Amino acid sequence: MHLNGALVPTEKAQVSIFDAGFGMGDGVWEGLRLHKRALLFLDAHLDRLYAGAAAIRIDIGLTREQMVAALRELLEANGMSDGAHLRLMVTRGLKASINQDPRNALGRATVAITAEYKQSAPGPGLKLATVPFRTTGPDMFDMRLNSHSRLGLIRALLEAIDLGGDEALMLDPHGYIASCNATNFFWVKRGRVFTSGDTYCFNGITRGNVIACLPVVQGDFPLAHLAGADEAFVTGTMGGVTPVREIDGRALAAGPVTAKVAATYEAMKDADAAANPLV
Repeated sequence: MHLNGALVPTEKAQVSIFDAGFGMGDGVWEGLRLHKRALLFLDAHLDRLYAGAAAIRIDIGLTREQMVAALRELLEANGMSDGAHLRLMVTRGLKASINQDPRNALGRATVAITAEYKQSAPGPGLKLATVPFRTTGPDMFDMRLNSHSRLGLIRALLEAIDLGGDEALMLDPHGYIASCNATNFFWVKRGRVFTSGDTYCFNGITRGNVIACLPVVQGDFPLAHLAGADEAFVTGTMGGVTPVREIDGRALAAGPVTAKVAATYEAMKDADAAANPLV
């Protein structure tokens, strides 16, 4: 892995218990997908990382060019060119005392990057379970920041697992369909693709690509709107476009619209990889 500017064997990588990320979940992260020698949509991911760090007043301490160089160095050291998942993590760094006050930080962010071979789990699709835990807006726990603190989302997932689901389907504070606990959610009715508004869900790169390339209806929709859904799918960096096969016990087909969205996204991945090889 890459830790604070140096390549380090994974088993020897260490972060202090006085690190703000360990003690407070104080930091931001990005998940990156290596596809055909390229880190997909890297500029968009770095935009989100640096904007998130700025929002919580963390100076990453690396320019974008230096960050890209670190990513390339890690991939080359591991001989990776395809099929890997990288997690880029930035915390406020070492603190004089473990509490919330950012003024206790000693001045240098911790920057860690892991690289692992990962593939999406094969199967017919995900089972979703609607849970009582709500997503939150920018005036509370901002879903659009990739914060290290994921406790609310983990609790939602635990509830979904207890209900027999793979992921939690979450509503926003007003009771409208918002997001899953780790992915963005879309559904299809009579050939039309629907998704939530932007305020109470993840600022997903894959989600944005889907919305940009296909007609999608965004808005505030009650859970009852899913009653007539013919198909559904989720989006995320790791899984791309993944069909949903069941919501709250009701079976859904992996139909033609989902297949079209998935094919369109695969073409976007290939085009981005061809245009922006990193290794």
